[in-house]
Amino acid sequence: MKQRLITGIVAGGFFLGLCLLGGVGFNILILLMALIGFYEFVRMIGLPAFGVPALLGYLGVLYAVFPWESFGMELPWDLMRVFVLLMLLFLVTTVITKNELPISTVSLLFLGMVYIGIGFSSIVATRNIQDGHGLFWTFLLLISIWSSDAGAYFVGRKLGKNKLWPAISPNKTVEGAIGGVVLSVVAAVIFALASGGLLTVGQAIILGVIAAVVGQMGDLIQSAYKRAYGIKDSGTILPGHGGILDRCDSWIAVFPFIHILMLLPY
Repeated sequence: MKQRLITGIVAGGFFLGLCLLGGVGFNILILLMALIGFYEFVRMIGLPAFGVPALLGYLGVLYAVFPWESFGMELPWDLMRVFVLLMLLFLVTTVITKNELPISTVSLLFLGMVYIGIGFSSIVATRNIQDGHGLFWTFLLLISIWSSDAGAYFVGRKLGKNKLWPAISPNKTVEGAIGGVVLSVVAAVIFALASGGLLTVGQAIILGVIAAVVGQMGDLIQSAYKRAYGIKDSGTILPGHGGILDRCDSWIAVFPFIHILMLLPY
């Protein structure tokens, strides 16, 4: 617990500091987190971390998350085109290796590339919103997610009796999940009350519920992956906390979901 607390304070302080500053520093941090996250994913499914198939995935994540605008550049190609091209290259590796690298494996790599690339690029996109309120929206979503985690943990420990999804995550309870939703909504409403009209209470309630529900599902997705491969943590880069994917599993579900449905009221 002491190691976990120290790591949380140091890593959290560093992350929040760069998030406050924004710009190239924050964008590069998110890019590094995304690349490390894909590295963890590749290792988790049992492939060489820097083999040719994995390198294609790194290229896709790099392309998706790279802060082009921060360096005064436009995205050379539409992201969909790049992902389709990489998908074809993944499939070609199956042919070249004469099925030594089966389609099931390259499909997993492609899935991980999209899942991680889109997830982290959505965090960058939120912080870089051009109306000048990117920091507000980023903190709103992060605090809502963290509030959901805290609510689920403490309410689950105090009142939890009914298992939420024991086959995937045996410690999570229905009561904890509900507590997470409630605390997430409370956090979002506080943001609304302090926003000076930027966010209404009604909008905050919707965002709080979504951050909690989708965030908890992101957590369960990561738990399902780890259980399928018989591992406890995705990595060891954060002592006491595991890997990047362990800490960001909710983020990379919530941020793209919010953007895809255009739920940020700006």
